[in-house]
Amino acid sequence: MLYRNIGKPLFFKMDPEKAHHLVVGGLERTALLPGAEAVMRTVYGVKETPDLAVDLFGLHFPTPIGLAAGLDKNGMAVRGFSSIGFGFMEVGTVTPKGQPGNELPRLFRLPSDEALINRMGFNNEGAEAMARRLSLLKERRIPVAINIGKNKETPNEDAHDDYKTCIRQLFPYGDFFVVNISSPNTPDLRSLQHGSELSSLLDAVMNEMSQQAKVHGTQKAVLVKIAPDVSDEELEYMVDTISGSGVSGIIATNTTLSRAGLSHGNAKETGGLSGKPLRERSTEIISRIYQQTKGSLPIIGSGGVFTAKGAYEKIRAGATLVEIYTALIYEGPEVNRRLHAGLRALLKRDGYAHISEAVGANHR
Repeated sequence: MLYRNIGKPLFFKMDPEKAHHLVVGGLERTALLPGAEAVMRTVYGVKETPDLAVDLFGLHFPTPIGLAAGLDKNGMAVRGFSSIGFGFMEVGTVTPKGQPGNELPRLFRLPSDEALINRMGFNNEGAEAMARRLSLLKERRIPVAINIGKNKETPNEDAHDDYKTCIRQLFPYGDFFVVNISSPNTPDLRSLQHGSELSSLLDAVMNEMSQQAKVHGTQKAVLVKIAPDVSDEELEYMVDTISGSGVSGIIATNTTLSRAGLSHGNAKETGGLSGKPLRERSTEIISRIYQQTKGSLPIIGSGGVFTAKGAYEKIRAGATLVEIYTALIYEGPEVNRRLHAGLRALLKRDGYAHISEAVGANHR
């Protein structure tokens, strides 16, 4: 209630991007204060319960709800976000070189649709700055994934070099990695999802991951984040290619270019749409991936999750883990406790002792 009654009215009077920076910067600075993390965990943390804890990719996830990429682009507030009930988080998208992103304004709220539109354009400080910042973390309470992309000026034929550079510079600091080829805000990036470009890119990524695993003596998982704006045929090809590449899983999905059913005036803005309007399409994509792979390729569901029911829909469709982003903006950090309690109630209702029993249940 604290966020809904005080924080949200304040933030929603501000420019969206300024509010974004205020929150991330505030979490970063607050976590540096003695005892602050313990206070945040007391106020907003989620107690781990055996029925929702997940072991995947050789990692332990205390809850199945994570923070999607885009909020903490530079790995500034890992300690803060790790203290408000998430089971894992992504940082990034990070590119080899820092870049300013697209022109302002580039982030828009659609309150009547409970959605956001962004055309940020991978604004970030670069891989070296992220590596330096993550190297200072003495401990991690939750797994941290690093979401990697290519610089705007890098042509697609050289994109593999950008992804490999990110992996080389950041391998020691990520618990797993996410290859972002699905943002709609970097020109031609989504072309990397299709045809020989996808197989060539994933070959390069997996070769680099293998090389770094030898250097550092540890294997780390790689996932691919895909777009919702694909045909059935395109999705089938993408999933076949990803499945055959040695990649560990898929994140479904990124933001959408669709504006179907929106009522707010900001619907006219270009960029990727996140929030409730994406919920059904992202769940449909999860279901299709699960069916095609027969559940053999782990899926992280992302898109429009605001409630435990929405998260559970994605889990029953085939997702092992679920991410939120826009819900945190609209609902505040209290959302994690509601999701956790709601998921436990839904498992009990359906007679499941552990969340893994519900993964893909719609297909059985």
